[in-house]
Amino acid sequence: MVDEPATARDFYVEHFGFAVVEEWGGAMIIIKRGDLSLWLAGPDTSAAKPMPDGRKPTPGGWNRIVVEVDDIDATVARLKAASATFRNEVIKGPGGSQVLVEDPSGNPIEIFQPRG
Repeated sequence: MVDEPATARDFYVEHFGFAVVEEWGGAMIIIKRGDLSLWLAGPDTSAAKPMPDGRKPTPGGWNRIVVEVDDIDATVARLKAASATFRNEVIKGPGGSQVLVEDPSGNPIEIFQPRG
């Protein structure tokens, strides 16, 4: 779920190298990077319809995609220069380095650089 599909599309294309696969009237956009397809569903799509118990799907939870990068520091610097919102600072662990950044609708993206 995203607030504005075109804004989300531009964010993922510019900052993470996704390519547009399909656009449906601006309400739904499918983008792809390698084997990962991401469906950017806006508030006018069936994906936004309330659940039987009345809850409405909204962006911004904690489930996330992971985008692997070669240089996490350069990626973070580029995103900070673009005023992206980060949920934390880079964490270094036994498997590599990671940080959470939000797309324009508040959905988390984990940026991950494997330990080399």
